[in-house]
Amino acid sequence: MMELLAPAGSPEALTAAVQAGAGAVYLGFGPLNARRNAKNFTQEEWQAAVAYCHLRGVKVYLTLNTLLTDRELPLAAETGALAARLGVDAVLVQDLGTARLLGQICPDLPLHASTQMTVHDLDGVLACAKLGMTRVVLSRELPAQAIEELCKHSPVELEVFGHGALCMCYSGQCFLSAVVGRRSGNRGLCAQPCRLAYQWPGERGTCHPLSLKDLSLAGHLGRLEEMGVACLKIEGRMKRPEYVAVVTGIYAAALAEGREPTAQEMARLEAAFSRQGFTQGYFLDQTGPAMFGTRPEGTKDPADLFEQAKQYYSRGEHRQVPVTFSVQVKREEPVSLTVRDRDGHTVTVRGEVPQAARTRETTLDQLTAQLAKTGGTVYTAAGTQGEVDPGLALPVSAMNALRRQALAALDAARTQPPGWQVFPFQPPEIIPGPKEAPAFTLSFHRWEQLSRESLDQGPAIVYLPCQEAAAHEEELAQWVKDYPAISFGVILPRVAWDREKPQLRKELAAARKAGVTEALLGHIGQLALAREFALTPRADYGLGLTNSLGAAELARLGFASATASFELRLSQVRDLSKPLPTELIVYGRLPLMLTENCIVKNRGAGCHCEDTPQVLRDRKGADFPVEKAWGCRSEIFNSQVLWLADKAEWRHAGLTYARLAFLRETAQECAQVLRAYRTGEGEGPGALTRGLYYRGVE
Repeated sequence: MMELLAPAGSPEALTAAVQAGAGAVYLGFGPLNARRNAKNFTQEEWQAAVAYCHLRGVKVYLTLNTLLTDRELPLAAETGALAARLGVDAVLVQDLGTARLLGQICPDLPLHASTQMTVHDLDGVLACAKLGMTRVVLSRELPAQAIEELCKHSPVELEVFGHGALCMCYSGQCFLSAVVGRRSGNRGLCAQPCRLAYQWPGERGTCHPLSLKDLSLAGHLGRLEEMGVACLKIEGRMKRPEYVAVVTGIYAAALAEGREPTAQEMARLEAAFSRQGFTQGYFLDQTGPAMFGTRPEGTKDPADLFEQAKQYYSRGEHRQVPVTFSVQVKREEPVSLTVRDRDGHTVTVRGEVPQAARTRETTLDQLTAQLAKTGGTVYTAAGTQGEVDPGLALPVSAMNALRRQALAALDAARTQPPGWQVFPFQPPEIIPGPKEAPAFTLSFHRWEQLSRESLDQGPAIVYLPCQEAAAHEEELAQWVKDYPAISFGVILPRVAWDREKPQLRKELAAARKAGVTEALLGHIGQLALAREFALTPRADYGLGLTNSLGAAELARLGFASATASFELRLSQVRDLSKPLPTELIVYGRLPLMLTENCIVKNRGAGCHCEDTPQVLRDRKGADFPVEKAWGCRSEIFNSQVLWLADKAEWRHAGLTYARLAFLRETAQECAQVLRAYRTGEGEGPGALTRGLYYRGVE
């Protein structure tokens, strides 16, 4: 049966999930997880939680799925070591540096690729498998057909979200909360600005174009099992324990009984929490306005439903573990009792030597009845067998004591940690970057922005979106010929489904034919594609480089350079180890969200992204540009332009490259910006920002 994975944002929520029927729970410990505002667990609570779950046959997954800085690596190492000692069943990770760290200090501990890794295609799954991941949590945007194909070809387990909140942006690619409010979703403190009201300039009133309804795949459980999905995940570590109990109980019952939730159960799911109902839009490959919804103000939790749920999970034991007993009562030998569970644990205990019966002899039927009295434990007797010599008597108290002793020994066996290896943490070697000022790289959003005026200033690398390079193959070939000292590269889309790969390959073939030699990759799975076309792979910001171990891992994987995350402070970028050339975005409108749903198309008038510049206005009057992304997706950019031409710190941060990222500038403006950065002179735009390079994120 497909595993049901439930959220445990607190010890009480863990109890609720287990008693309601979860096959596994996921929880956070300390500040290094994607739900830092959940109650999470202390070390004592965590240890108790693992024992509580394992006793009942429930797996425990630890969420260590945020981007870490170098200062946090020792804490991550301690957390991983403790997880291994406790026998946690797996750790979810986002950060390549974290994965490398855990592989070094606790190599036996299974790793799962978090949805924060934005895995959405087979190459991504295969890349995670090569990293040693035993499971991949797929992006929530994937349709059923894509999930089915991945299940057919994946060498590792695949997990999908089945119920709960949906982010508008692909997980792991959202920087909105960080850039506008310093609360990073990649570090577990998303403030959810996407749930707020926005306005399209020129239209009356506000709307919620970034607030999706909650997901519910109730009604598709059978299909998911047939596909071969290993695990169905319920979102909700920030939710109340009663919510966890209600939702988990409904899905657990449906899965156990091989059916879909009933209409009455669906009503209970909606009452527990929803945003104007549920959506299956992504799963059904039907994006559009119907997927959106908000939580009406003043909506109260269903008191009766939640009270009923609390009464259920807080009273009594509902997770019975079937066991079989084997008893031997032999003349002149200690009584032997063996108990076995269905997970392969077997324990044997011995008691006193039976006496000759004076009046009434002990029978196997009597012992069977006595052994079945397992009340107060998690066990239920599924059968008893054995041999009892005639003419012997065994006191009931002695048999009860033997049963208690056997079940206590089975408790210990079921909760015994596996004894995995743990090695000491070795701080990463810090390799300094170059002392000289970095060379400039230019990334253009549209072909028309590229000009001889910019190229004559001698940038090291020029990047174009792959579709723009392919659409201007002949002109690009001429630029390549005219400027042999400049390397030309393509920017691969951070998201490209497998069914879209033929188009992407066509574009890459055209770009390669034009003389392009570099590829800027936003996802680990794209390494295979870059190598297929003999393009030099360079890691973009989508890969989340925030620590020195991550840099070492990117170098090991064969990247020629790596872009540091713009969520780092400049001092952190400076102190980052540079085992490979490091790049940083120092100019442009920072990308905030990448969405599968076309934001403009959802307005109801068709998609005009390419025809007319679009902006989304927030409640403070800031305008955020909306651009069409590859594959008719949408991308939202910051309302202010990052400007550092007048600052010196980035020039001394050990960078090999400094990138100027152009979005809507004209060709002349692009050339002027490059000149300003080269000379350190010139005025910045009216609405400028220093980004997070001085403020940092929480």
